[in-house]
This record gives sequence, C-alpha cells and structure tokens, in this order.
Amino acid sequence: MEVVEGVKAKRFPVSTSAPCTQAIHADDGLNNVQDVAPPLHVATTFRYADDPDDLIPAADADQPFNPEAHVYSRLSAPNATRLETLLSSLLNAPCLTYSSGLAALHAAYVLLNPKRISIGGGYHGSHGVLGIHQRLCGAQLLPLDCPASDLRPGDVIHLETPLNPTGEAYNLKEYAEKAHSRGATLLVDATFGPPGLQDPFKWGADIVMHSGTKYIGGHSDMLCGVLATNNRSWLAGLKEDREFLGSVMGSMEGWLGVRSVRTLDLRVKRQSENAGKLVQWLDVCQNTDSEDEEAKLVRTVVHTIQHASLQHEDMHWLKKQMPTGFGPVFAILMKEEWMARRLPSLLSLFHHATSLGGVEGLIEWRRMSDSTVDPRLVRVSVGVEDWEDSKADFIRGFQGLAEAGNISA
Repeated sequence: MEVVEGVKAKRFPVSTSAPCTQAIHADDGLNNVQDVAPPLHVATTFRYADDPDDLIPAADADQPFNPEAHVYSRLSAPNATRLETLLSSLLNAPCLTYSSGLAALHAAYVLLNPKRISIGGGYHGSHGVLGIHQRLCGAQLLPLDCPASDLRPGDVIHLETPLNPTGEAYNLKEYAEKAHSRGATLLVDATFGPPGLQDPFKWGADIVMHSGTKYIGGHSDMLCGVLATNNRSWLAGLKEDREFLGSVMGSMEGWLGVRSVRTLDLRVKRQSENAGKLVQWLDVCQNTDSEDEEAKLVRTVVHTIQHASLQHEDMHWLKKQMPTGFGPVFAILMKEEWMARRLPSLLSLFHHATSLGGVEGLIEWRRMSDSTVDPRLVRVSVGVEDWEDSKADFIRGFQGLAEAGNISA
C-alpha cells in the first residue's frame, strides 16, 4: 500500500459534541505544552514580546483577546482563561470567572446598575450584595411576583432557580417574558442548576451567574464565581470592570476549576439522581398510611420535604426546563427545632457544614448561617455516595432522634 505523505485527519467538531466531551476537549486549542494534564501557572506578570516591532501600546490594543498572550494576572492568566474557555462551551455563552460567586454577582450589578430589582427569597448572601448596592446607588427592591407594570426599562428580575435552600424551581420562560415585555433584564442565579441540568439561556435569560464554588468546583476546595452572557457589549464591560474591581480568580483556583469541570457531567447527574431517589423515598414515607417501620419513623420526625421533583403541578414546564434531573439539593422541615439542630450530628455520611455541591454529602441546620429560614429546616446537599447508603444513614439518624425524644414510631 502506498502511503500518502502530509495527509492530516480533520479535527473533531468539539463545539457540537456532547457536554461531557466538551468538558474534556473544549480547551484543546490552548494545549501549548506536552503535558496531558494542564500545568499550574503561578506567575502574576508575563514578558512582553522580544521584538520591538511586535509591541502594541495599551492605547492601540483594540483587538480581540488572545487567550495565550497574557500581561498581568489581574487582567488574565493561563489557568483562569482555560477554565473560562471550558465554561463558555458548557454554558452556551461567553463567560468570565471571579474570585467568588458573590464577587460575580456584585460585578453584574455594578455593570447593570439598575434602579429597581425584583427578587424573592433565596440565598442570603445575594441579598447582602443587594444591600450594598442599595446603600451605594439607592436601588429599590420589588417583590419577585410584582406586576409586570411595576418594571421599567433597565430594571432587573433576579431569579434564583432552583432556590436556596429548598431546591424548588421557578419557570424561567415565564420570568423572561415578563422582564422583556417591560425592557427589563433577567439575571439568573443558576448555582443549584449547573450545566447538565438546565440551560437558562434557552429560556430567555440575559445574564447567568454561578457560584462555581459549588458544582463547578465540586470538591469543596476552591472559591469561584462565573458570569455568562451573549451580550458582547456587556461582556466587554464586565471584563473592563473586573480589571479595576480586582475580583479575579487565583491561578490555583483556576487550575482546580479545570480539573473539576472534567467530571462535572458525571458528578452532577449522579448527585441529582441520588437526590431524586432520596426525596422520593422520604415523600412516599411521609404521604402514606403504611405501617412499614421506615415510613412510621419518617412520619414521626419529618414535617415536610421540599424539592423541585415534588412540584407535580409544574411538570408541564419543569420537565422541559430540567430534563435530566431536578437538582442535588433538597430541604427537610423537621417536626421540631431541636430535631433540626441534632439530626446532622447523628449522621455519618453527611458532614455537618455549610455550602454544597461537593462529591461528599453535606447537611446543614440552616439557622447556623441564615437567620431568615424556619429554625426547623435542614438543607441537604447530596453527594456521589451510593444512595442506599445515604438512605440508611438517614434512617439511623431518625432513629437517634426518636430515641433522644423518647418518641415511639
């Protein structure tokens, strides 16, 4: 057989491949070393071109961003840029990373500078950021369910879905139509619905924020925030603002983020599946007259369970919005406050800690960090452990509560 020299295979179309493939290969264009695993770059400053004729003064630097030409790490750096390349592919919009989720949210409001913000419950940290914005800019807060007529051009609907701490979901399409009918902007905090579970842009979101500390990081070892938007003018403004706000990711965090995104699809689908099975088990136990010992035990200590999968009347839109799973976080409202306080300490496979999204199960008596919630509420972040083991851990914990309260199931 005659071998034809110089023939090269066509590059695989990664941009149209499955998300799990994009998570591994969307940054292949940045492979400029032989390392299979991307190296960690710790430099804060980078050499200019050696040839004086290649030097471009800042005043003349009106050209597209070169992801391999870095100057100073407050502007860009190799590891964070690589993470942004991966996330832009997975989020279906160009994105920027930040030092934390709240840093990203603050950056969004600095850019948009709305006079009115329609917002409901959700993460207390987000409300803290808006409190600062109110103090500095005098912004007015409106209820999330305010009439559309209350909104004006330039206002923002701040929609968190699924919601912290309950894991319940809101109709993205409905709120996008409401915002756009009045010239307002829909900002979506999609932290509880990471890539693989929902795509807010598909339903009309204008800008999407993630606390990448949670599912994007996925190992409880990095802080990260993400903003994504298809509005090129906004993206340029965010990038310029970030240079002066100084809220960039560190190189170590960027490197950890790339490592984490590689398995994002695997982790999130497993966690969401596990959560769905646990919620279904608890719900069946809670809403049955069965004399089964497990069901009787659950009814003895549990008041209600909250999760998007239990929004049965909303499934006509929810199954379209979250077709592969309803999220790995749910809330349990215990019968009494002392039960919520004690339950986390009775579990072995769930660490009693705040935050969520890690491969390990986490549970939090939510009053430890959020004074606005019902004192009987515990938030559960399901990990990748076998769900039957997690179920058995809850049974032991509920038995411990029954014994402590001298309650008969």
